[in-house]
Amino acid sequence: MTGDASTAAATVDRAVDALRRGEPILVHDAADREGEVDLIYPAGAVTPAAVARMRNDAGGLVCVALGDEVAEAFELPYLQETIDHPAAADHDLGYDERSSFSLTVNHRDTYTGITDEDRALTITELAAAAAEPENVDFAAEFRAPGHVHVLRAAPGLLADREGHTELAVALAGAADLPPAMVVCEMLDDDSGAARSPAAARAYADREGLVYVEGSAVVERLG
Repeated sequence: MTGDASTAAATVDRAVDALRRGEPILVHDAADREGEVDLIYPAGAVTPAAVARMRNDAGGLVCVALGDEVAEAFELPYLQETIDHPAAADHDLGYDERSSFSLTVNHRDTYTGITDEDRALTITELAAAAAEPENVDFAAEFRAPGHVHVLRAAPGLLADREGHTELAVALAGAADLPPAMVVCEMLDDDSGAARSPAAARAYADREGLVYVEGSAVVERLG
């Protein structure tokens, strides 16, 4: 293993250790894909303060990525396949063949579902459900539509797709966590575009967080 490869593998291992401790990490998918850096948390570790951090420091959509087997157990579809409207046809995505979006949900114990407290509750309950999907009546615990976007990972994870959804769920598996991970894109306040990898890495350094390239995750865990 070369020095660069060894360093990249060690960074993935540090990211896995951080997730195991319930800490967020930053993951850049690839320059030739979305070219975005996501702030990623284990869903079970998300607090209202974590939701506020994603709103304020990241700024993208707060989504929960679920493993394919969990989504199948909950009968969660790919949303594009269920929308009976012309707008759902002919998705021409520049970065992938399809979207991972499934339903949007709120836990039934939330009120509006959008507050930091409500979203944290929905997210942590999704993590609990993902840990024991065979014991969960999903429709009894969650309602749709809601304010937390659910993503469904590809069945073969990184062998099928190398998006943030699959990267996050693969990292969860390496950390022995339930396949439920929160991903939120980091945006730039000045331009409104995706935050550059250099700026995201600088944020990670300031905040004491692990920053990892998606290519390193694929190499280590794919």
